[in-house]
Amino acid sequence: MTSGWAPAFAAVPRTAFLPDLMWPHDAATGRAVTVHKTVDAAAWYEYANSNVPIVTQWDDGKHTGTEPGKAFTSSSSMPSVVFSMLADLDVQAGHKVLEIGTGTGWNAGLLAHRVGAGNVVSVEVDPAVSEAASTALRRVGYGDVNVITGDGLLGYPPDAPYDRVIATCGLRSGLFAWVQQTTPGGVIIAPWGTHYAYTEATARLVVAEDGNSASGHFTQPVNFMRVRSQRLVRAEHSGYVPARGTGDADKSTTTITEPEFLTGSLDVEAFAVGLQVPNCAHVPDRKQAGKRPVWFYSLTDKSWAVVVFRDGHETATVYQSGDRRLWDEVEAAFRWWQEQGRPGFHRFGLTVTADRQVPWLDQPSHALSG
Repeated sequence: MTSGWAPAFAAVPRTAFLPDLMWPHDAATGRAVTVHKTVDAAAWYEYANSNVPIVTQWDDGKHTGTEPGKAFTSSSSMPSVVFSMLADLDVQAGHKVLEIGTGTGWNAGLLAHRVGAGNVVSVEVDPAVSEAASTALRRVGYGDVNVITGDGLLGYPPDAPYDRVIATCGLRSGLFAWVQQTTPGGVIIAPWGTHYAYTEATARLVVAEDGNSASGHFTQPVNFMRVRSQRLVRAEHSGYVPARGTGDADKSTTTITEPEFLTGSLDVEAFAVGLQVPNCAHVPDRKQAGKRPVWFYSLTDKSWAVVVFRDGHETATVYQSGDRRLWDEVEAAFRWWQEQGRPGFHRFGLTVTADRQVPWLDQPSHALSG
């Protein structure tokens, strides 16, 4: 697919939308670093023009000072990710576009350059972020972009229908309102995943001719900040595992190894397992003295499990407790993924209707059990 987005990227620079104080990701350390334009302009411009994500808000705006906060809550995405998602959106001149998650306003500015500012509606939940984006858009000549402060999961019905919808935040559910506000044949791009892991993929959904559903393949792995109302909230570890530890749990073993089970932050294995093990979160611990536990927590009851990998051991020890046999579910999903030939992200897809969101493999008729 030829995107033709290069002219927009040249005309609408990222630097016009970034605050003086920002926290780009530093590849050398893997951490966010503090950069202030008035203190080190050279570093500021170097990061701003680099293919790195840049945090622009911490802790829902409650953060103060120049050091990084606890949780990043608004950012400017990597330009390569922005480019690829816009390419998947397949926006044409004159299309009306709804954006969910205004952020800095840069993505809305790129869309405005392509389709005209009056054809872009962008919804941002945070009033301060919304105002800053509006100011930046006015400053670069795109003041006619309609920036709405509100819940993006509701879309924006007053200006519907839209030809295209794009979300710049991670979703776990709630896409149907956008389906209803999109024209038949229209395209929705949304980072989507499960609570099992942070791994997400961009779903490219095409709205059906009757307007009652949307379906399509995933295109690429991504990792976005979740919609604020869908942030994962679960009990603390002590709310699942008693103080006496794993002693009363059922004990077994598995031949699955740590290297094949934990492959990276954007691994398709975790994405695939999450599609078939609903309402479950998994948390790998840090390895210590050659031992690495990986915990699993049910989000609907207090069932839990842990698999303990040890260097040099051919099997790993498993403990499970509660009504759900979480490791059994995870192992079955993992084995299924292996048996299917370890399919990548692009072989999976999603169908969204009024009451369901159904993941599938290769085609909608091959729905997954999760």
